[in-house]
Amino acid sequence: MTSATQITPTRILGLDPGLRITGFGVVDKLGSQLRYVASGCIRTADGELPGRLKTLLDGVREIIATYTPDQVAVEKVFVNVNPQSTLLLGQARGAVICGAVSCELPVAEYTALQVKQAVVGYGKADKTQVQHMVQRLLALDGDPGADAADALACAICHANGSAGVLGALGGRRRAGRVMPLRGGR
Repeated sequence: MTSATQITPTRILGLDPGLRITGFGVVDKLGSQLRYVASGCIRTADGELPGRLKTLLDGVREIIATYTPDQVAVEKVFVNVNPQSTLLLGQARGAVICGAVSCELPVAEYTALQVKQAVVGYGKADKTQVQHMVQRLLALDGDPGADAADALACAICHANGSAGVLGALGGRRRAGRVMPLRGGR
């Protein structure tokens, strides 16, 4: 009598950092199949920066405790015209990454260009195109909100090794950088 080997899915948390709104999306990958688990946003109240960063850190930890992902994918910061905005976004990114690594999860980073290329097949796709493709790829009833869609797109990009689900249609491969923890899982 042989026992069937059961393959467990890999759960991926995608994060689209923002100081006001950070989108999150959780997908399961089993072989080449992706399954939607959850998505939403962490919203910070107006106020002092330290309190807003704590809200992001705590929010990521709560999402991790709730959905128990195996891996995290985070969108990289782009350089904005306004240096102050870029610095604030970088601090928000730092808070969400710290939330993930404090839970001993590996974090991969992808540029917006890599995410769009992987999900839409075009690196300069607009938010509406990303929302629509995420809806189609995950067989959702409707388009997710923009921030949640960006986070789900980041998770999809990571799940597909940033090759993209449209790689067969001519998309280019670009690898994200994975930062494993010392002594982590």
